[in-house]
Amino acid sequence: MHFALGFSIEFSVDEAHYALYAQHLAWSYFDHPPLVGWIQWPLVSLTSSEGLIRIVPELLWALSCLLVYQVTLELHHFIQGRNAGYLTSSLPSANICGLMAVLAIIAAPMPHVLAIGLLPDTLLAPLSLGLMYMALRWLIQDRFTLGDWIAIGILLGLAGLSKYTAVFTAFALLLVLLSARGKSSISQIGFWLALAIALILVSPVLYWNWANDWISFKYQIAHGSGGEWLWRRLGAFIGIQIVVFGPLLIMGSIIFLKDCMHVIKLSIVCLLGFFFIPFIIFASLSGGGSLPHWTTPAWFCLAPFAGIGLAKAWSVQHRFLIRAFFTLQVALCLVGFGFVLSGGISSALIKSNPIADLYGWKMAGQKAAELSQATKANGIAVQNWTLGSRAAWYAKPIPVFVLDQRKDQFDLWFGQLPQGANILLINWSGMTFSAPIGNKSSFERCEPLDSLEIQRFGQILSKFDFSLCSNWQGPSVAN
Repeated sequence: MHFALGFSIEFSVDEAHYALYAQHLAWSYFDHPPLVGWIQWPLVSLTSSEGLIRIVPELLWALSCLLVYQVTLELHHFIQGRNAGYLTSSLPSANICGLMAVLAIIAAPMPHVLAIGLLPDTLLAPLSLGLMYMALRWLIQDRFTLGDWIAIGILLGLAGLSKYTAVFTAFALLLVLLSARGKSSISQIGFWLALAIALILVSPVLYWNWANDWISFKYQIAHGSGGEWLWRRLGAFIGIQIVVFGPLLIMGSIIFLKDCMHVIKLSIVCLLGFFFIPFIIFASLSGGGSLPHWTTPAWFCLAPFAGIGLAKAWSVQHRFLIRAFFTLQVALCLVGFGFVLSGGISSALIKSNPIADLYGWKMAGQKAAELSQATKANGIAVQNWTLGSRAAWYAKPIPVFVLDQRKDQFDLWFGQLPQGANILLINWSGMTFSAPIGNKSSFERCEPLDSLEIQRFGQILSKFDFSLCSNWQGPSVAN
């Protein structure tokens, strides 16, 4: 299903943005660290096929599922090693627990989105699981080898190159290290070696931000704080999390906590920090606005606990609810896959069709490139950055300018829109704007050139309008 979707639909706004990272290699970028671009660079340099480029997130998803299985085996080993009496004797086999954990992830809808489209969270999921695996080894073993500390340093560094929120995972790891041996764990030379390796790996991000007035950190602080905090947003966030990650993970985790918390409380609490620390922080921020996929690495780290809980429930004949939830979640996934492939639903009863955003940009980008060259325009313009990513990817190498006063990655890539410039303006029906004329920051005039209607299976999804806007009168776009 991942391959079918990957070769059937065009890039989403974020996918195109991060593919442009790979096309414009740099030490870091305005909104995220660079690994999401670096890892795609070999394929992006060879092909523009969405399906081939999407092999990267598909392999990362498969790796994450494998790590869920391995972490569950290690967690099972840890519990057995604590000689937990009734709990140990009633615990199903490690293989069954591991397979149940993977089953819970496979049945969750949201991970499939990140398995098809590469986002920083797609990278952070296997790296978080890798750090959780090392945390369990720390709890089980009497000591760490030099190789173990080096592995932790590399994992931490790669996580930092993936997303700034990796700091939450690092804090969870630190809690586990301190819970087992206290301050002695951070007094070891290996700990400081791991920290040094991590800092060396993330040094490109620090250097780039230092050279660019720390714009990435300033943006992330403002972005994370969101807008006005509202309780209804928190409620919506929780509800959406339950739907997109599914009740199986929640059910299995509750069963695990009920049976295990009283036996090995401190260790389990610290390990659960890999889920609860990022989840609670994102939930607290959701009142001001947040995106549901931000918690994906945390849910992957919860899956091993859920797998053991589901295996225990299955072993005592509590199978109806597991079957029901699994069937419901898989049906939801299949409906979602079909919805995307069909192009969604367009009707007067629905304000907008979110699936329409995945179709038509390739044709629009090619037409924009042709019109831009024919009119000898200085480039292409859009009026929101979310429209700029697809325009820049599908019309490459023509520069794309975003007509707002917000500084962003496009300003770093394409520079400032010069005074007196003539631009080909793209207006998309899914996010329409008035023509940028009639005020101080505008063009002298905009003349319609052409339009493009996007259809799929006989239904109209969207429409692109192309205009030639002449003589830019406003200030430089990057102000």
